[in-house]
Amino acid sequence: MKEKPIPVQVPQGAQDYLEAIYEMEEEGGRIAQARIAKRLGVSAPAVSEQVRRLAKAGLVAVADRDVSLSPEGREVATPLVRRHRLAERLLVDILEIPWHRAHEEAHAWEHVISPEVEERILSKTGATTCPHGNPIPGLQPPYDRSKLVTLAQLKVGERGRLSLLTEDVELVTDVLAYFEEKKLMPGAMVEVTGIGPDGTLTLNVDGMSASLGSDLADNLWILPETALNRAEGSP
Repeated sequence: MKEKPIPVQVPQGAQDYLEAIYEMEEEGGRIAQARIAKRLGVSAPAVSEQVRRLAKAGLVAVADRDVSLSPEGREVATPLVRRHRLAERLLVDILEIPWHRAHEEAHAWEHVISPEVEERILSKTGATTCPHGNPIPGLQPPYDRSKLVTLAQLKVGERGRLSLLTEDVELVTDVLAYFEEKKLMPGAMVEVTGIGPDGTLTLNVDGMSASLGSDLADNLWILPETALNRAEGSP
């Protein structure tokens, strides 16, 4: 996949905003400035000022307070997201950095990975997603996003294969460490065995017990067993 170089006049701080907006567009829903502030952990005035600059530069569009990438903004964001997710693969699959630390560590790598290194990572890993299941731009993930549901949507007794975690939970290293401890990682078979009065889910994760609040369960996307059976040709 041949990519245009990131324009040198787009500073790293602005690149972080464009990358975050790209990820939120993947997840769907409105992208208001408050959502950007929460994702990046910055103040509302800081977001307002940066969005104003990005809009002036033609990198984002703002309509009815919703923010979206312009074609030019997407040209900047796509290689950043691609390199970040490839960096995570390098760290986990080749350097054997713990899975829960990959997202945090990859931020330093995404700005220095060359196209040659990109190709080497792909040839070594054969990956089409990051270790948390999000698709590497330009590659086809091993799932159809339209067939996925959140873990919070499953009823007691229903199960499926964990396909991806949203970028929101990737930002919280302690949460990822818990997921790794409980094997809540892409590829795991997850069954809901109980739902508490407060919405807390009790899970069977490949034979291991785990519990998860509904707010976190909304960030885990599952291919339900019924869809999984159809995909694999089971009766």
